[in-house]
Amino acid sequence: MRRRPAASAGRDRAAGSRGARGAERSGPWVPLVATLGLQTLATMAAYSMPAAAPEIGRGIGVEPALVGVFISVVYGVGMLSALLSPSAIRRFGAARTGQFVMLATAGMLFTAGSGSLALVAASAVILGLGYGATAPVATDLIVPRTRPGQLNLILSLRQIGVPLGGTLAGLLVPPLVLGFGWQTALLVQIIPAFVLLVLMQAPRARWDADRAPSARLRLRGALVPLRLLRTDRAVRNLTFATFLYAGIQLCFIAFMVVHLTAGSVADLVRAGQALAVFQVSGVVSRPIWGVIADRWTGARALLVLHGVVMAGAAVAAGQFSAGWSFPAVLLVCTVAGTTASGFTGIAYGEFARLGGERRTEATALGSAAMFLGVMVLPSLFGIAIAAGGGYPIAYGGAAVLAVAGALALVAPRRRIAGISDPERVDERN
Repeated sequence: MRRRPAASAGRDRAAGSRGARGAERSGPWVPLVATLGLQTLATMAAYSMPAAAPEIGRGIGVEPALVGVFISVVYGVGMLSALLSPSAIRRFGAARTGQFVMLATAGMLFTAGSGSLALVAASAVILGLGYGATAPVATDLIVPRTRPGQLNLILSLRQIGVPLGGTLAGLLVPPLVLGFGWQTALLVQIIPAFVLLVLMQAPRARWDADRAPSARLRLRGALVPLRLLRTDRAVRNLTFATFLYAGIQLCFIAFMVVHLTAGSVADLVRAGQALAVFQVSGVVSRPIWGVIADRWTGARALLVLHGVVMAGAAVAAGQFSAGWSFPAVLLVCTVAGTTASGFTGIAYGEFARLGGERRTEATALGSAAMFLGVMVLPSLFGIAIAAGGGYPIAYGGAAVLAVAGALALVAPRRRIAGISDPERVDERN
């Protein structure tokens, strides 16, 4: 692209530096709460459909198992919206884009609650249009206001919104369905979505002061984050690793209960407890990993360790049998949860660090890769089981992929020719 005049570029950098210093003084906590709310409410809306699947299936006349298609559509459309979100953030601002996420969430809930098969299907697309922007919005708002020594912790706290939203859906939606019907259980969630949308209007002018209203918003803008795969080997390797890690996480989640019950390792109640231990371990460990990455090891070294340990946990999970004690099963679930579910916060911290001034694009690329892993790897895992390999082979394959992700992160890194500082990448684009 055309290089800016040196004087203009210098003024822009000086203004950006002054803005960053002012933003840093304001601290990351208000944007953290806002973006944590965005992630929690959007995720709760998505996972309300599986939580209410039996009643929704009866209400619209389809098999409840088809709810899996709903989630796949959300993540599939979410990949596109993640890649488009940097362009939207540049034109409208991160706060306004976050408000759009809540508008899409409310639109999904209203459309699905209208009660027909066609509208439920359309609601998945509506939610996906906003869902992919959650992490890029958070990065754009949080990183400039966060000291480098806090970044992994703050982004790890923000990532708690994913399991928190899923937990709230599991705890609150079934009682609401039984008491008031599935449509009401969806529609009532519109209230907090609109409350957060309105609250974000107050800081919007300040948070979006650096937006560029003249910037174009085009479909080809989705290609901008993808260019990092070509120009930055470190980002490419991290993208590959997080694609694998996210997919392995969903393999554990999707198949753990089925594996434990089918193999007579545990009854349904205990299998559910094992899955809960996996999820809770991921939630509790995220901020812990963030602190460790900030103070001692750095995120990349921890991500390598995560890959190796989750590979060991996968191998152990593949060996579950009736001879295993339940405490031993819970130990494996704890180790798997702290790694395969606990990595996302420090992964986003590393995307932000490597991206420099392109951190929003790097985060968008990371989100799209994780969504793709969630869609692809569990299907391959299921095919491996159905083809006769059984759980040991399927989990063994997952272990190999986890090690491959770790090895990618220790491969030699190469940036754009002549650029070694991630904060300077923007000057060449």
